[in-house]
Amino acid sequence: MLRPDYLGASRPRLILYLPHRPDGLMQLLDAPTAQVLVTANSNHWRKIVTLLAKIGSPVADDWRRFRDEDLFRQTALCFAPRLSGIPTWHWIGGRDNLQRFEGLHHRARPFADSPDVSIDPDKRLLLTPYPDYRQLSNALVNHIRSALDSCGFYGN
Repeated sequence: MLRPDYLGASRPRLILYLPHRPDGLMQLLDAPTAQVLVTANSNHWRKIVTLLAKIGSPVADDWRRFRDEDLFRQTALCFAPRLSGIPTWHWIGGRDNLQRFEGLHHRARPFADSPDVSIDPDKRLLLTPYPDYRQLSNALVNHIRSALDSCGFYGN
């Protein structure tokens, strides 16, 4: 059986690349929702979709509604170690995950106060630690949102 590499919008504003797939992925393909994904998996996936919503939501304070209603209409998860050909923002979560992307050339510049987070506006590439609350605090999420906003992410 083929293992799908992609879950979410066909034209997402943001794709989060992860090294592993959630359980029940085949059942999610037709109508993905954060609730179904979390129910079929663990708290670990709740953290991932929450952080994706906090960063991807057009309105910062609306992330809960965005997660529950619009997450997979406007964002996607990708499990393949290559950037999709979709013209969008690409978020690679985790240093080990980034190493899977052989030949990925970028000029991502690290944040001065958070060197584990980098952005390459030309390639529309966001590099962060693995999406977990311990590594991506609310303060760091706000900093990432500010950097993406300055690149026009939320204005498109």
